[in-house]
Amino acid sequence: MEVTIALRLPRDAASVSVTRQILAAELDVLGVERQIREDIQLMLTEACTNVIRHAGETDEYTVSAELIGDRCVITVVDTGHGFDPDKVAAANGALLAEHGRGLQIMRALADDVRFINRPRHGAIVCLEKALRFTNGAAGHMLTTR
Repeated sequence: MEVTIALRLPRDAASVSVTRQILAAELDVLGVERQIREDIQLMLTEACTNVIRHAGETDEYTVSAELIGDRCVITVVDTGHGFDPDKVAAANGALLAEHGRGLQIMRALADDVRFINRPRHGAIVCLEKALRFTNGAAGHMLTTR
């Protein structure tokens, strides 16, 4: 099974909710377990919110979500000024710092996280999460064939 959703969105706070709802509907139809759905939605929300708050130099961004077998791969790409995730973490230190918590949340929930910094050309955030399906769900039947 392979399902791909690709969205080009305006850098507007309303786009975060729309993106989240589209992916949630896809995961629900396939029967992904609730906790996994919620983790994916929160990771996606944090990645998109970072674009809205920090990309600055761009009017739009792209989100793609690929469900490949029992994996979900989310890629968020902006064309802002880019960032160094290691410097963000080092500068903030504590988890209670106002900035950087989203990166910590993504790292905590995803099975794999990659941040690609493209100075003056934006950033790419790639999040991967293993999927678990409820018994008898469409996603379970499609991945076991």
